[in-house]
Amino acid sequence: MFENTTAFSGFAVDDIEAAKKFYGDTLGLKTSEQYGLLTLHLAGGRDTLVYPKPDHTPATYTILNFRVDDIDAAVDELTGRGVELEKYDGLGQDQKGINRAGGPYIAWFKDPAGNILAVLQER
Repeated sequence: MFENTTAFSGFAVDDIEAAKKFYGDTLGLKTSEQYGLLTLHLAGGRDTLVYPKPDHTPATYTILNFRVDDIDAAVDELTGRGVELEKYDGLGQDQKGINRAGGPYIAWFKDPAGNILAVLQER
């Protein structure tokens, strides 16, 4: 039924203007707005819709992952832009907040609405 249609993902925030500033200015993503909705134009043609939800509850899981070639450089750049990395008990993260055990190297942070994002580097 949908094999020839395009699809996109989306997530909610409580403040579109704060999201636009964070995703556009802080993270440096290309964004656009239409009908009171924000679209993130991600590499590879992966547009993602960001929509306002007044009673928004942040996701308790990672909603968006950014692959990077050098996680240390990415984390340094994020913290230099005022982004605070999340630390989770029992994950063995280093001082920067990077988990280097098992799987890809990964570090988590939140958007202004409290949604969880991550940068990750394949090993």
